[in-house]
Amino acid sequence: MDMRVAAYGVVTDDDDRILLARWVEGRRVAWTMPGGGLEPGEAPEDAVRRELREETGYTVKVGELLGIHSRVIPATQRVHRSDQPLHTLRIVYRATVTGGRLQFEEDGSTDMAEWFPLHAVGDLQRVKLVDIALRMAGLR
Repeated sequence: MDMRVAAYGVVTDDDDRILLARWVEGRRVAWTMPGGGLEPGEAPEDAVRRELREETGYTVKVGELLGIHSRVIPATQRVHRSDQPLHTLRIVYRATVTGGRLQFEEDGSTDMAEWFPLHAVGDLQRVKLVDIALRMAGLR
């Protein structure tokens, strides 16, 4: 069994909006939480900061650990072909924008980022992680 550990940030603003990234690597284009896989030896908090900067252009302060979500994806459902299941551990933090400006990732697993009113998230084509993270943050 393969394993992937990733860290994500729940970033909101004073206008009750949430920052999401558009994931283009899966079977369908869908909105997801900004974040991604840890590099070897990288701390989860550092991964959140790096991934948010890469995917959204913002620098963030990492706050409270909201939770860890564990899921095993059968080999037949993996995005990249494999004969092994994938165990994903997704570490979710609250994060606050401290600088930067909205920019889109180039040549990555996401192609853009956008702020959405929290009440509009339910109408978006999104991955399950969005709902999981919103529940962890007490926003859903």
